[in-house]
Amino acid sequence: MENLASKLRPNTLDKIVGQTHIVGENKILNNLVKNKKIFNTIFYGKSGIGKTTIALTLMNELKCPYRLLNATINSKKDFEVVFEESKIIDSLVLIVDEIHRMNKDKQDLLLSFIESGKLTLIGLTSSNPYHSINPAIRSRCQLIELHELTESDIEKALDRVIEVYPDIELTLDIKKHIAHLSGGDLRFAYNLVEFCYNSFGPKFTIENINEVSPRTNLYYDKNEDGYYDVISAFQKSIRGSDVDAAMHYLVRLIDAGDFDILYRRMLVIAYEDIGLANPTLQTKVLTAIESAERLGLPELYKPLTQAVIEMSLSPKSNTIEATYNAAINDLKRNNVGRVPEHIRTTSPNYKYPHNYKNHYVKQQYLPDNIKTSKYYHPGDNKYEQALFEYNKKIKGEL
Repeated sequence: MENLASKLRPNTLDKIVGQTHIVGENKILNNLVKNKKIFNTIFYGKSGIGKTTIALTLMNELKCPYRLLNATINSKKDFEVVFEESKIIDSLVLIVDEIHRMNKDKQDLLLSFIESGKLTLIGLTSSNPYHSINPAIRSRCQLIELHELTESDIEKALDRVIEVYPDIELTLDIKKHIAHLSGGDLRFAYNLVEFCYNSFGPKFTIENINEVSPRTNLYYDKNEDGYYDVISAFQKSIRGSDVDAAMHYLVRLIDAGDFDILYRRMLVIAYEDIGLANPTLQTKVLTAIESAERLGLPELYKPLTQAVIEMSLSPKSNTIEATYNAAINDLKRNNVGRVPEHIRTTSPNYKYPHNYKNHYVKQQYLPDNIKTSKYYHPGDNKYEQALFEYNKKIKGEL
């Protein structure tokens, strides 16, 4: 049975909601329709903002023959059927949903038909095409980003619900509430209206809506950029010592429910952004993660919140990252040479530091070719400064 979102899908560009950067007078898509042209194109953006709708609307406006396949669901055989059709049907367009999930076999087949000009491709993806699409396919396509729908866009789209449900009573407050809950996903908004209408009748209330959807639509697919944007913002907020922002993104990540990625990111932050400025914190973060795993939902937020607050407020140092990068770059750039003879496995000339005062004796450790290299520079925090001062003292540099 056709759902509400399908029934209200626009079939002309003037009914498209949002996307004013590409839809409207003298805008890209309208000009394509005006000139009766279509090119290999990849539309990308988050779920529920109209990628499929725009592709199908273009087909309707241009009167193009087309086939719609899903890279995940449809088999290689399904693609081969379309490729064969393209040999006998002029100007055939293949719309591929979730094109970022195409395996190599399908991509290789697709590429050959794009190159021949027998087939026009419209790809749809919620991932960043610069990261997820085969470069050979990407270079043959125009890349068009669709923008996230605003709450105003969602409210405007909800005005059309009356076309399907003429007896529905959607007050301004109800439309605003649904728009807020949707998180910019029009499909989510339509599905919510449809469910409430069929569950509570045409005069459903905000209370009814909250029974069905008590929280904002903040789900993130791990393959979508939005999910990784939140992870990135989480780390950058802790790095920037903004405890309130860090807590906001922690809540969103807990809401998304992928705790393995969250736990891994917290450990990365503890070493990469805090490091030697507060070296006991790594153990505390690990303990918080282990406690969260033991507690499970709904109480796992307690140790995680404590850890995130302390990470945000802690002194910061990136010397672990900087020192490693300096060493690895030196290795890549230079012919570093052999290990010095006196510290090789069986050398009789090695001086054992524990036999000397302060457990230190001066001798060369780096290979001759890079013996003057300096990788570590202490951070401006008490712990590293104290370690570095002690190191200089035993070497007689103070």
